[in-house]
Amino acid sequence: MYILFRLKTNFKFVFLFSVLFFISKPLFAQILNIDSLINSAKPDEPVKKKKHRTGSLYISWGYNTEWYSRSTVHIDQSALGNSYDLIHVNAHDHRGWDEHVVTVPVTIPQYNYRIGYYFNRKQDMGIEINFDHTKYLIANNQYIHLQGTRNGKPADENIYFSEQYGFYYFLNNGANFFLFNFVKRFELYRSRLNRTSLDFVAKAGVGPLIPHVQNSLFTQANTPQFQFGGWNTGAETVIRLTVMRYAFLEFSQKVDYARYSNLEVYKGTAKQNFGTYELILSGGVIFPTTKKNRYFTENVEKQFGRF
Repeated sequence: MYILFRLKTNFKFVFLFSVLFFISKPLFAQILNIDSLINSAKPDEPVKKKKHRTGSLYISWGYNTEWYSRSTVHIDQSALGNSYDLIHVNAHDHRGWDEHVVTVPVTIPQYNYRIGYYFNRKQDMGIEINFDHTKYLIANNQYIHLQGTRNGKPADENIYFSEQYGFYYFLNNGANFFLFNFVKRFELYRSRLNRTSLDFVAKAGVGPLIPHVQNSLFTQANTPQFQFGGWNTGAETVIRLTVMRYAFLEFSQKVDYARYSNLEVYKGTAKQNFGTYELILSGGVIFPTTKKNRYFTENVEKQFGRF
């Protein structure tokens, strides 16, 4: 009897265990499936964001005025036995835009243009082609100290520098400063919907000089021409007002140091160095190369909606 009781009891236990096992089999399968647990613990694969073009292109055009430091012009005419200095000459610009703007081509007065590109989404760093068509004229009717050798003989005298007596020295079709600039923008003010902004911009660079040389010394004139004439370096600070996102007005001040060499004179060459202080007023247009014009536009749209 005892043996029979044990068999019945064991049979019930086995039957009950079997039922529970088959009922809970899916749950055990999930618990025991280590690979499934590991895979379920893995984070979602990051979604690759589509890359967008960044930055913006801008162009500007304007007019300028300059003041030049005094400088010494060295004249070398070995064929004539001349090697002398014109010491501390005084020079000035020739604006043109205060005389005639509408009646002559826009490239006759002293002008400037900029072509630049901001290459990040914040539009605070960029590069720029920077050209200033400036004019440099040694002032007429001034006494200039000449020192050196003239006609093979020592010379130390004051000459009356005047076109009337056959003296002139013009870079009048352009002293022509050409720079490759690095640009840094600093935001000063921006309106709620990014329609108006005020920025401070700093620029600095180096580049070639491409002057138009025209001169006469002791009634001996050269053949007027454009030429490569040396190198210059400059720095510029700008206040830029942007309206309707794409149009802007700039007021700039610039300092430049130019080293001219091998400038053509009659049967010889001239060289000189001088500094320039320049004021510029110009206007321009921005061409965005991003799908969003500025890096903060997306945030603005989230807060205020599309506009």
